[in-house]
Formats: sequence, C-alpha cells, structure tokens
Amino acid sequence: MKEDYYNILGINKGATDAEIKKAYRKSAIKYHPDKNPNNKEAEGKFKQAAEAYEVLGNSEKRAKYDQFGHAAFEGTGGFGSGGMNMDDIFSQFGDIFGGAFSGFGGFGGSSQRTSKGTNLRIKVSLTITEIANGVTKKIKVKRKIQAPGLEYSTCRACNGTGQVMKVTNTILGRMQSTSICNNCSGTGKVVTNRPPGSDSNGQILDEETVEVKIPPGVEDGMQLRVSGKGNDPISNGISGDLLVLINEIDDENFKREGNNLHYDLYISISEAVLGVSKEINAVNGKVRIKLDSGIQSGKILRLRGKGLKSINGYENGDLLVHVNVWTPKTLNKEQKAFFEKMNTNEHFIPNPDKNDKSFFEKVKDCLLYTSPSPRDRTRSRMPSSA
Repeated sequence: MKEDYYNILGINKGATDAEIKKAYRKSAIKYHPDKNPNNKEAEGKFKQAAEAYEVLGNSEKRAKYDQFGHAAFEGTGGFGSGGMNMDDIFSQFGDIFGGAFSGFGGFGGSSQRTSKGTNLRIKVSLTITEIANGVTKKIKVKRKIQAPGLEYSTCRACNGTGQVMKVTNTILGRMQSTSICNNCSGTGKVVTNRPPGSDSNGQILDEETVEVKIPPGVEDGMQLRVSGKGNDPISNGISGDLLVLINEIDDENFKREGNNLHYDLYISISEAVLGVSKEINAVNGKVRIKLDSGIQSGKILRLRGKGLKSINGYENGDLLVHVNVWTPKTLNKEQKAFFEKMNTNEHFIPNPDKNDKSFFEKVKDCLLYTSPSPRDRTRSRMPSSA
C-alpha cells in the first residue's frame, strides 16, 4: 500500500502551501542523488517526495487526493503507474529553488531543458451502469507527432545547452545569470530537415486509438490523465498527456446523490393492500424486494451496498427505493361502486400510528440515508474539479 503523501513530507493535512513547499525543499536537499550517489534508498525517497509535492503542491490535485486518496490517480497513467521520471522531478525545482538554481552539480551535469508536448483534452460520456462497474473505453485521438525523417542539429546560439549566459554590471559588481535560449526554446536543438507535409515544427497530425481504463465510482466533472498520449514535443523530450473529462449521462431510472442511488418504484393500490414481490434492475444486477401488505406510499426502502462503488475503495453506496402507490385516474361503474362502499369502511379510513412517519419525517430520513459518514466528510473538502 502506498504511503500517505502528507506522511512522506512530514506535514499534517492542514498544512499551508508555504509549509508544503518548505517540507519538500527540505526533503529534496536531503535525498538529492548528487548528495547520495549510488544510494537507491535515498533515490526512492527523493522520488517519493517529488511525487507527494506534485499532488499536494497543486490545490486542485490536493483536493482530489484529500477526497479520494491515491485512488484519484490510479489506473489513469499517472503516478500510480510510474508516470513521473527524473525529468519531471527536476522541472519542479524552478518553483522551489528559483529559476537560476543549479546546485548539486546541476542535477546530474545537464542544464538542458526537457521539453514537453502540449496536453490534449477530450470528454467521455458514461452511463450510470458504466460508472457503477468501471469501463475501458477505446477513443480515437488526433495528436501531433514528429514527422518521419525529421532531423535536428545542435543549436548554435547556446551550443546545445538550452541556456544562454548573461553578464550585467550593477552597483554591486558584475552579476552573471542564465536564461532559456530563445532560438531553441531551451531544447538545445533546432530543425534542419523538415519533411514535406509537416508544419513549421516538423510535426504532422496522426489519429491513434487510445485505451482509457475508467475506474468505478467516477463523478461528473472528474478528470483522468493518460500520460504520454498528448502532442509530441517540438524537439526531443516527452509527449504531453491526454486529459479525459468525465461526463455523466442522466439516467431515466436512477438519480445519483454521491454514491447513493434513488429509484422510484410504482405499485398499484391492490399491490399495496395485499403486498407484493418486485424485481428491480439495479446497476449491479437484478434485485428482488418484498413489499409487505399495507405498505404506504412514500415508504423508503434502503438496500445496503446496492448503490455505486466508492472510488476510494472503502464501501459501496446504497440503493434507496421510494415506494409510490399509483392511484387510478379512471374507474368503471363496478370499481367506482366498490370504492364508494369502502369509503366508510374502518379499514379504509386513514389511521396512522406512531410507526407511520409523516412526509417531513420521511424527508429527514432520506437526508440521513444520503448524508456522508464522518470519515467521508473529512475527505470531502473538494471544490469542483477539471
């Protein structure tokens, strides 16, 4: 089981952004590979700290993590499947140590910037059944790739380093600083042979079928990431990511509230009087329920664990069956005479006892059924996401 990100950085869940950044800086310096050569344990802790900061240092990702834990990033080509490499880690250091930071031997002796292609965004619509059980979608994606035959040469402006040095005279003396090379955008290479049909960067548009594994319990508006399936970089580097936005299709039978589902069950007056057994097509299979004789309209039956799976893997939601007694709108003479006769019958006169709850009590029960548990409430400090 993966270690908690807050524990990795040695902070509590209420830590501020500044405290998170300070904790990561401390861990990065302590476990940096140049300070711990050939130390696999230190290298592992260095990567763990970077992974933790990548999530906790981003307010949107942190909110998802606080609500769903590691499951928010599993099965999506993200950190859970090893999508973070040393180039990703070192790209964070400009934010932590400043753009001119080059300590510890320049991170392995290379100051060249690793370029990354742009991300692509698509929307995937899911039915309530697909959300309940999880699904693998094959999606056709048009992405920019490097054209076959594309050739590069070393940038002459920076001699392949990706950076240019600038010396400025100040009242304190001569100050030396480095900046990204504008000629090669920090990659250290420029296009020398652009294949026919490609754009100015030597890229062409290619259609690819991408397999996206969507875990059970996702929510409308949630965003999944598939690493490396975005556009190729302009030169040598790593491809961008494919961002999959979840769109939940409204279902005509079920209404979702968190991980719980609401279902309206209509029965006739005779079924309510005599009792009946009904079969419901739930999202995870058929369910048969028994309705006792004399059941009242508005009764809520709670089927535990028959709702949606929780994306954090803790427990399933419930299926709340709302019983509605259907009153016929038209009657023949014989039927009408029967009800007129029963109108004064003692068994047909409303006589609720203390076990028959009022409408407001039923609404209160419904809210209690659908309210999150204390553990879920501590995890639900999440604004709407991408």
